[in-house]
Amino acid sequence: MKLSEDRILYLARESLNRLRAEGLADIPNFPLALRRGREVITQWLERGDRVDAAVRRKIASLKRGVVEGSSEWQILYRRYREEELRKKGPK
Repeated sequence: MKLSEDRILYLARESLNRLRAEGLADIPNFPLALRRGREVITQWLERGDRVDAAVRRKIASLKRGVVEGSSEWQILYRRYREEELRKKGPK
């Protein structure tokens, strides 16, 4: 998924503000936490893109031509995505 730098910054800032407002985190150095939050969101998005690409390649490699958007394609996408996420483990 592609998000603009502004959107990533917004998500990081809102996440930190909510953590602070709900008393779930004490953030003494907000700029540093914001920078780290942006990095984490970016890494998460990149991982999702890699998994998506691997799943799409796997579906495309099937001998029977599965049409993207069909119910069979969606079922295969979900199944293969879960497999890829299990293989890669939490990060």
